[in-house]
Amino acid sequence: MNERVTVVGAGLAGCEAAWQLIRRGIPVRLIEMKPVKFSPAHHMEGFAELVCSNSLKAEHLTNASGVLKREMAAFGSLILAAGEASRVPAGGALAVDREAFSAYVTGALAGHPLVEIRREIVSDVPEPPCVIATGPLTDGALAEAIGRMPGFSALHFFDAAAPIVTADSLDMSRVFRASRYGKGEDYLNCPMSEDEYNAFYDALVSAETADPHGFEKKLVFEGCLAVEILASRGRQTLAFGPLKPIGLTDPNTGKMPYAVVQLRQDNLEGTLYNLVGFQTRLKWGEQKRVFSMIPGLEHAEFVRYGVMHRNTYLNSPDVLGANYAWKENPLVRFAGQMTGVEGYMESAASGIVAGVGLAARLAGKPEPDFTRQTVMGALEAHVRTPARDFQPMNANFGILSPLGEKIRGKQNRYQKLADRAIGEIARVAEKA
Repeated sequence: MNERVTVVGAGLAGCEAAWQLIRRGIPVRLIEMKPVKFSPAHHMEGFAELVCSNSLKAEHLTNASGVLKREMAAFGSLILAAGEASRVPAGGALAVDREAFSAYVTGALAGHPLVEIRREIVSDVPEPPCVIATGPLTDGALAEAIGRMPGFSALHFFDAAAPIVTADSLDMSRVFRASRYGKGEDYLNCPMSEDEYNAFYDALVSAETADPHGFEKKLVFEGCLAVEILASRGRQTLAFGPLKPIGLTDPNTGKMPYAVVQLRQDNLEGTLYNLVGFQTRLKWGEQKRVFSMIPGLEHAEFVRYGVMHRNTYLNSPDVLGANYAWKENPLVRFAGQMTGVEGYMESAASGIVAGVGLAARLAGKPEPDFTRQTVMGALEAHVRTPARDFQPMNANFGILSPLGEKIRGKQNRYQKLADRAIGEIARVAEKA
């Protein structure tokens, strides 16, 4: 194999993609702009810098994050190895010393004979084969160059994403399915009495919010108001806005509710629903506390909390095919948060999938199908599946293919999904 693959970006996704390529004997040119230039969120010169939390999330197999780690281990993940080597106490989660974590990854790649390291700014899309993993804060010139690629038209920006809950965690004795004025049954509706609305309102406007990063402060609220900001304009603002009950009748009472929170289906299988109009900057613990006051959501499982920030990512369903390949030229791959996966390990996992897929193609072999029975495959499927409002997604059981059988008890069902995913990933890894 004489072709050298250019990997742009030495974050978690780029480093993992590079690692998977060199493990298969393919030389890599890894380009990182630090320390020539730092993004507003980065400060360390090393690779795989953790810019926010030092937690890589849960490890147990009744959590999708734990299953994802087990899947990554099947591919000899560099990021997972770095996590194990730099572990700090964190109960049932994998948390790391961020400096030791970065040093491990940097050393593994910088010292490898098949890796050429370049510290420079990339202002154009490299010649294929290449992997672009420059993250949600992709430098301006490169972001513009990507936007000029055929089929891209422009990079997709988002200001807000509403929380997502699992359908089977809702109390359907309180929730009813209907669209306004009897026009179908497209929404799930959580009706509120006046007392319930007032209690929810008081909790919402007094809840603690997360401060935006300095580089986000001018961008956060452009064009899309957080639900708590909207509520602060007056007690009835939500009731006459996103929670207006007009055109809806609660079948339990035969009357129009005082207010209604609507949930919109978020995936094809109908296992996930988002809270319409609930983009928010509340801290995640506050979201769980306050939004669980909504009738029917008392025991809701939140697979993604609401966020409001300004990042750059691809409108992936339009431009990406299998294994994060560009539809126009599969020798060009993307990986990491810019594709629409959300989270440290999710980003690294996308790097595995992109790297393994590209390596197979360069070797003239069929690319692996990770399938939606695995967390890695389900994340990959999410970012290339057309959606009304494409938004980033993290690891959760709701995006996996349904089991096809009824399993009593949430933990039992999660364990069954985990067992299936681990068995499936072993078969994929054996062929890859």
